[in-house]
Amino acid sequence: MIGLGTYAYFWQHSDRVEQPLSLIGALEDTRAQDVDLFQICDYAPLERMSDAELHDAARAARELGIRIELGTKGIVPEHLTRFLRLAKVFDARLVRSMLTGPDSRPSAAESQVWLRSSIRDFEAADVTLALETYEQVPTADLLGVVESVGSAHLGICLDPANVVAQLENPKACVEQTAALVKNVHVKDFAFARQPGWVGFTYSGAAMGAGLHDYAHLLETVRPRERGINEIVEHWLPWQDDAQTTIRTEREWTRITLEHLRSTS
Repeated sequence: MIGLGTYAYFWQHSDRVEQPLSLIGALEDTRAQDVDLFQICDYAPLERMSDAELHDAARAARELGIRIELGTKGIVPEHLTRFLRLAKVFDARLVRSMLTGPDSRPSAAESQVWLRSSIRDFEAADVTLALETYEQVPTADLLGVVESVGSAHLGICLDPANVVAQLENPKACVEQTAALVKNVHVKDFAFARQPGWVGFTYSGAAMGAGLHDYAHLLETVRPRERGINEIVEHWLPWQDDAQTTIRTEREWTRITLEHLRSTS
């Protein structure tokens, strides 16, 4: 399935706009764009919500006909247990996370121990844990951890844009991880010269306008054939004012959805 995520609403959710969009507001907008999947990923208010607020959001998703995935950072067992409980509230079948978190940076050996202590509960709940490719952990090291745990409910959330900061090639990352991918984050990216030609900025781009060879990802990973969801995100820099930024964010979402649908 093609889905939207909270990173597609990054600025609309932020306190830099006069009226930040609520989680339920994002779900309603997702439905208005004829999308049936939403990933609540790194959305700080989620962990501060009361039980009543959580159940209200879950009920809104069900009434709108939207499936939910969750996303967080870190693999501390107690934290993963918390998100497995949240997955039950939302009837989510996937939780995306990262090996490192705000307060934890486990070694590969520690990561394996922590994941082995948590993954059996994920298996019992039939929830998949997808660990994202990103610059703080080399892709080969991430794969080593996932392969050592050896669970069908543990795999990779593929985001090849992130690994460039580790001086890795995005296409190589796609090819390395393909067999273990459980979730895909979809965004385009590009380099632009800084003023005065002193260096580059690495940032987001409208889908199809950047360096991401998404056709290669589709051919290599085969997400549609394997039932792997593709979640739209953006790396959109602030566009000088809120109105322009939100308009651009929404336009990038439209462009990305059209691009994905045209390749289905």
